[in-house]
Amino acid sequence: MEKLKFYTYPSCTSCRRTKSWLKSQGVDFNEQHLFRETPTADELRRILSLTTHGIDEILAKRSKEFKTLDLDVEDLTLNEFLELVIEKPKLLRRPILTNGDKLVIGYDLDGLRGITDKRMEYKQNIS
Repeated sequence: MEKLKFYTYPSCTSCRRTKSWLKSQGVDFNEQHLFRETPTADELRRILSLTTHGIDEILAKRSKEFKTLDLDVEDLTLNEFLELVIEKPKLLRRPILTNGDKLVIGYDLDGLRGITDKRMEYKQNIS
């Protein structure tokens, strides 16, 4: 299993909450600023391969950036979508976390426990 990759934007509340949880649990992670170090097309393909709902799962449809688009993303090819997201990374939901096998989008405690080794510790604490 790869080291946890944490794609983040520091002023995002969900990102800050996720980072705080990761640190409080002693989880080691590599942090990458989504807008300064936009994921590559290969990284985005890997992220998409781990989704259950494809593009809809990583696309921030309620964002201002999305609302200003004058196109239907459903009409885009995968390569066109990847180019668009690389050009406009604010279209991505955040944070995005992956360990190479699993994916968590947004602040999701159950997802975080599942992607880290903290699920067993959590279960032990409620016994």
